[in-house]
Parts: sequence; C-alpha cells; structure tokens
Amino acid sequence: MPFVVPLTRREAVERQLREEIVSGMLPAGTVIKDAEVAARLGVSITPVREAIAQLAAEGLIDIAPNRTRHVTRVTQKNALELIDVMGVLACAGFEWGVHNLTGSHLARLRERLGEFEANLRAGNVTAAGGAGADFSTIVILASGNRELQTHVDLVVARTLRLLALTADSAAWQVWTQGYRETLACLEADDRPGAVARYRQIFVEYRAVVETMLFDQDSAQG
Repeated sequence: MPFVVPLTRREAVERQLREEIVSGMLPAGTVIKDAEVAARLGVSITPVREAIAQLAAEGLIDIAPNRTRHVTRVTQKNALELIDVMGVLACAGFEWGVHNLTGSHLARLRERLGEFEANLRAGNVTAAGGAGADFSTIVILASGNRELQTHVDLVVARTLRLLALTADSAAWQVWTQGYRETLACLEADDRPGAVARYRQIFVEYRAVVETMLFDQDSAQG
C-alpha cells in the first residue's frame, strides 16, 4: 500500500473549510469566526487562522479591513473573470502536455471521467468537481511544467466552488460532453482535435454562465 502522509491540523482544517465552501454548506457571505471554527472542529485557534489565511489567498474567504472574515461572494463579473483565467492556464497546460500522453494516461483519464459522471449522477458536486479537475491535471502534469500546475492549483478551488453554485444540468452538460469528446479525440490519436475540443469547453461554459442570474450582483449594486 502507498504511504500516506497524515494531514497536519492546519491542513485538516483547510480541507474541511474548503469542502464546506465549495459544496455550498457555507454560503457566500457567511462570517467565519476563528473561535467557533476551532470549537466545532476540536482544534486550537492557530491552525484555524493559518487555514483561513490560505483560503483567503485562494480567494475563497475575504478578509475585511476590520479583520472580519466571510465566505467570498460570487458575482457574474468575477465568475466570468475566473473562467477566463482558468481557461488560459488550463488550456496552455493541456496543449503542452497532450503530446506526452501514453496509454496509461488515457486509462486514468477514462477512470476520472467515469468518476466525474458517477458523482454527478449521485448529486455529489464536490467529488464530481474534484474528478473533473483531475481530468485536466493528468494532461497538464504530462507537460512536465510544475510551475504551471502550481498556478492552476491556485484557482482550481475557486473554479470548483463556481461549479457547485451552478450545478444545473445545462452547465454540467458542457463539461461532461466536452470531456467525453476530448477523450474520444485522444483515443483516436487526434491530439490537435483534442486540444481544440478542450478549449471549446471553456468557451461554451462561459456562454452558459453569461445567461445566469447572480443574486449578489444586485445586492452589491
């Protein structure tokens, strides 16, 4: 069995809060209080503060000038900006890595796609988003560019949160169909076709998000 390094308290708190934010369990605008989180998770204040600092760096938590922390509000404007940034980074990595893919990589892509679709059917958008992110990561890492993957990781949690907030059939269909067709191109050894189809996912998803209403937009006026 592979050796798994146990999570530190900070990492455990960070993972728990991230999952709660991404899943919508902690809605946008929710105030995050160090002492309450520490008591709920059974840890001291220090790992909670460290975890909140990391999640703030990822854009999941806003820290106001008065030091009040709350779950970041998602407006249509910043949702579209996030899609644009994620698209540029992910598509660059996908294009650089696609020609290094082996049969083993394709098998892992099929596995992640299966997990992605199975979790969607089960209504588990957090797990589905993770499997979907892994689909892209497999190809990006094949490029050998670790620096790019680091930057992708910085926005992936925010992207997963956006997916959780827009978990209707039309939005998810863009990703399921896009991943299926991208994989089909790869299995046919049509690497340029796979890159083009992967890029199209972000174009189509952006168009879907442009048609959605975001309550926070009107609230922030």
